[in-house]
Amino acid sequence: MTSHNAPNPPQEMSDPAGFDHARFKESMRVVHDLGGEKGGPISLEERKSEPWELNTFAICECLSWRGVWTNVEKLRRATDLGDKYLAVPYSGRWLLAATRALVDKQHITLTELTDKIEEVKKRHAQKPSR
Repeated sequence: MTSHNAPNPPQEMSDPAGFDHARFKESMRVVHDLGGEKGGPISLEERKSEPWELNTFAICECLSWRGVWTNVEKLRRATDLGDKYLAVPYSGRWLLAATRALVDKQHITLTELTDKIEEVKKRHAQKPSR
């Protein structure tokens, strides 16, 4: 049974030719979704992890074990870095995500963080190069 008083849907919604699918797809794309993008072949060579990468992994796991964040939050924070996502290496994303979580949840302050960064920079500058 059809009602004769039912409003007609707007013309652009009922006409598939009026809907810009490409524009919609582009607006829904997030920076880390690279599926179908041109980028060349991916190197599948095994490589040894750098010490900072292993330390980052351990820090992220400890933060989970201590209840600072859940795995879902960890993944969300790592993918929600905006344009920084492609600017840093894989482990760098986790490090940035962990840093933001610690500051956002007030486990550390920005002042404490910047002071520690300066302290480490000075200590690193004093080391003799190999």
